Amino acid sequence: MSKPEKDKNVHVSEHSSVTVRFAGDSGDGIQLVGSQFANATAVAGNDLSTLPDYPAEIRAPAGSLAGVSGFQISFGDESVMTPGNKPNVLMVMNPAALAVNLKNLDKGSVIIANTDAFTPAALEKAGYKSNPLEDDALSNYRLLGVAASTLTESTLKDSGLTREQMLKCKNFYLLGIMFWMYGLPLASTRERIKSKFAKAPALAEANEKVLLAGYYYADVTEIFDARFQLKKSPVAPGKYRNLTGNEAAAYALITAAKLLKKKLFYGSYPITPASEILHTISKHRSNDVVVFQAEDEIAAVCSAIGASFGGELAATGTSGPGLSLKAEALGLAVIAELPLVVIDVQRGGPSTGLPTKTEQSDLLQAVFGRHGECPLVVLAASSPADCFTTTLEAARLAVKYMTPVIVLSNSYLSNGSEPFRIPKLSELPRFQTTPLPLPEDFKPFMRDPDTLARPWVWPGLKGYEHRIGGLEKADGTGAISYDPENHALLTSLRAEKVNRVTKEIHPTKIYGVAEGELLVVGWGSTYGAITSAVTEARNAGLSAASVHIRNIHPLPPDLGAIMRRFRKILVPEENSGQLRMLLRSEYMCEPLGLNKVQGQPLNSDEVLAKIKEVLLGN
Repeated sequence: MSKPEKDKNVHVSEHSSVTVRFAGDSGDGIQLVGSQFANATAVAGNDLSTLPDYPAEIRAPAGSLAGVSGFQISFGDESVMTPGNKPNVLMVMNPAALAVNLKNLDKGSVIIANTDAFTPAALEKAGYKSNPLEDDALSNYRLLGVAASTLTESTLKDSGLTREQMLKCKNFYLLGIMFWMYGLPLASTRERIKSKFAKAPALAEANEKVLLAGYYYADVTEIFDARFQLKKSPVAPGKYRNLTGNEAAAYALITAAKLLKKKLFYGSYPITPASEILHTISKHRSNDVVVFQAEDEIAAVCSAIGASFGGELAATGTSGPGLSLKAEALGLAVIAELPLVVIDVQRGGPSTGLPTKTEQSDLLQAVFGRHGECPLVVLAASSPADCFTTTLEAARLAVKYMTPVIVLSNSYLSNGSEPFRIPKLSELPRFQTTPLPLPEDFKPFMRDPDTLARPWVWPGLKGYEHRIGGLEKADGTGAISYDPENHALLTSLRAEKVNRVTKEIHPTKIYGVAEGELLVVGWGSTYGAITSAVTEARNAGLSAASVHIRNIHPLPPDLGAIMRRFRKILVPEENSGQLRMLLRSEYMCEPLGLNKVQGQPLNSDEVLAKIKEVLLGN
């Protein structure tokens, strides 16, 4: 199939960024085409942020409102920090996808619809009494109807595939149209199709053919009279990959083990939305990477503690319900003073709750959710790519201070993606462990004077035999002790060891004015929304600034002094006010809250509206 001549009447407009949303049934391959579109934008040199949004059911009823799957992406220059507030372009595969997403569109937005799917039965399922593509319901939008199913069948009429197999390719037909609209390269997606369907060459050829057909259809059809060119993001030299947050966390653990010259042991029980970490690490099983899929969450964390006692870098991953089950074993890791990385990919709760939706509701559980005086380090990642940096830092702190470290991610970060520059070896942090004393001087709970960490010794080291366990130990010797004064001493030593992590925290960066009317304090996945909102507020002349916290426990040592320089503090969170509660108790202040518990991330419009309400009384 040769490429036709360009239409000289097509108008090409340049934008700094654009937001696109793909939506359809769970079986329409929405997540597949969304991820391929994201990869193509990354190859084209755009910055990007994505938001996969799909139902918890494996296959919800076809055509139902509850079964709609979505994938949103914002891409363009360096101003892209979130998946966007409202789509500029909505591509829908059926009436239900239109009904669910129409309320999020501004007037004038583009809707690309598969007209073949708007049958009487499908319209009734979606709650439509008439066809919105034919009445005036969409008169405020720019509607582009494409008979994607019919065109796909026509393209593949000589392929030898069944009609059902042909129609499964229609998502790539619409994807080809989107590639044309934004001038994206086809090569990477064509290679991905060949790789994904390597064992079914007929399907690979069909999907590639349909992708090209959709691209050329847009090129020669007069209804597509506009193309969009996105401003490229300034790119530092280097090698890039488009990574999800879960993939980034997985590669961070593998990297940490390499830097330590140890094996990585990852013990985990599959749970949404953390399972992809397990899947990614499993692809790299080797002599230096050991993956254990446990029968439950308790077995997963206990196996990791055993691997840590055995002298290897150990980690486990889970979501909120699993973190609850791991709580008792985390107490064992704290009292035994063993390094352990725990990644908590937060989701909507309680119980099963909203397993595929995002939330930030495990902060207090991570900081306090264990019995007894049981302190450990808690960090929070702020973007998909930052999941690498934060998880790597968690591993470094765990082995340096001989303590468990919890990394808080969430569904938005874990499934979302962005370009990640693969760091050079010289850019990676140095890992430090407490040097082993001579065997004759060794005591299991002797301590480094700077970190208070005990030596990391493991079975098989001659002269370093010792016992550890869940009972309280005498300081130094490690003998079982019920002495009241010793218990008080060990309790304070374990707390002070975690507090000394504050020496590792860099000075807090303030975005905006150093002092003034309003400071917006955020943590985790709200980084992009807060930074974008504060930028708009400052451009409007408002006295606003923001800080974003990675270190949740212990908190940054300079945070209190920074907050005192502002008249008001605003804490946006995807929970009912957990960081706000922590700040109130720590600094005796009264922050204002912006709280969203809907299974959807905060967006910059919501944060900006609250800033204006606080500063202007709107």
